[in-house]
Amino acid sequence: MEKKDKRPFSWFWKWFLDNQFVTGLLVVLLVLLIINLFTKVSYLFSPVWQFLAIVGLPIILAGILFYLMNPVVDFFERKGIKRYYSIVALFIIVASLIAWGVVVIVPEIREQTATFIDRLPGYINTVQAALANFFSDPIFDKVQDQIAISGERIMSSITDVVQNISKTTVQSIGNFFGAVASIFIAIVTMPVILFYLLKDGEKIAPYFVQFLPTKMRQPTLRVLKEMNQQVSSYIRGQLAVAFAVAILFMVGFSIIGLDYAITLGVIAGFLNLVPYIGSFLAMIPAIFLGIVGGPVLLVKVIIVFAIEQTIEGRLISPLVLGNQLAIHPVTILFVLLTAGKLFGFFGVVLGVPAYAALKVVITNVFNWYKVVSGLYTEDEEPKNTTNEKNK
Repeated sequence: MEKKDKRPFSWFWKWFLDNQFVTGLLVVLLVLLIINLFTKVSYLFSPVWQFLAIVGLPIILAGILFYLMNPVVDFFERKGIKRYYSIVALFIIVASLIAWGVVVIVPEIREQTATFIDRLPGYINTVQAALANFFSDPIFDKVQDQIAISGERIMSSITDVVQNISKTTVQSIGNFFGAVASIFIAIVTMPVILFYLLKDGEKIAPYFVQFLPTKMRQPTLRVLKEMNQQVSSYIRGQLAVAFAVAILFMVGFSIIGLDYAITLGVIAGFLNLVPYIGSFLAMIPAIFLGIVGGPVLLVKVIIVFAIEQTIEGRLISPLVLGNQLAIHPVTILFVLLTAGKLFGFFGVVLGVPAYAALKVVITNVFNWYKVVSGLYTEDEEPKNTTNEKNK
């Protein structure tokens, strides 16, 4: 009787619970239920989001500078110099570089930007005339009406945007001052956070891990260390590549005589923080100015872009970044689109390192689940059954 009572349960366990597909569906169902539960009580977390909105920017800035400066501090510490002295020396150097940039670079960028804004109406008329001459070719006779309609729609859209901006300017003054206040708080608090990160950053992970059960401490430290390596290598590499791209564009545009070379180079460096599409976005104003300058200048701009892409793709990126993240380019594009839609500019910039860190966590959790569940081990029951029959 006991054997008959156990048969239904054993069959159910064999064909339902002990099934990889069903187990995966159950895990997904539990995750969705948890997410749904959090959406029902999201108001409980509003103070948390407000707190993160205040401290998020200085923490992010301090974290980025930490990954840049920590290797230098570690190097001098290995040479016998105390961390405190090397941190103070780095702070003085960084402050000097910032002061130099404010005195030399910022006025130049401000002057070039003001000049560009003053000349923008003339640039637009020149580009419109060039495009009109280009599309006046008999080849485009069949599509000239569609081109004219599209141009009118684009101009009306631009007009609507300008009108909306003018209408909402007064309404946005409060938000503007709020943003300025947040940036000011970030600038004031970021150096303090950065100092203590450089001084005691290695103690943070062990401090929080000590509250976990003993068996979970070493695996958690290993995961945190791997996450730190992924994020730090990406941030340092991406910033180094962005700096190199800015220098390349500044030099290239200066050689060909393109106006606003410094400003365009700085813009290209910032936009290059967005993988794959940053450099192409940076070329839009350069191509616009190339059209204004004539066909010869436009060809020179394209040549500069081709040379920069070759040097960046074949030399700088492989040496600096390599294949450390092991993320497919298509995956990176999806991450950029999703993170940008959800979190805006910061999502685009920080989406890839956040995905890399999350990938480390999910990979380790999945490896742990494979060992614990035993569902992904090779089934050796047929061999054992055959041996038992032979016996």
